[in-house]
Amino acid sequence: MNEDFNMSMRKFLKQVGVTSQQAIEEALRDAENGEYEIQAEISIASLGMVHKVSGTIKRGED
Repeated sequence: MNEDFNMSMRKFLKQVGVTSQQAIEEALRDAENGEYEIQAEISIASLGMVHKVSGTIKRGED
């Protein structure tokens, strides 16, 4: 892969990470302490690619 590809990929992933964190923090700001199941999906429709990630976010004291 070339340098332009690498740079555009990094820029996109940084945007995903930053904006996703902000959205999650906003959604959980007033939520009760506990564990929340979370899912993320990235797709490239023109290539038929779908990538899903799931996990758990814990809010509150340990």
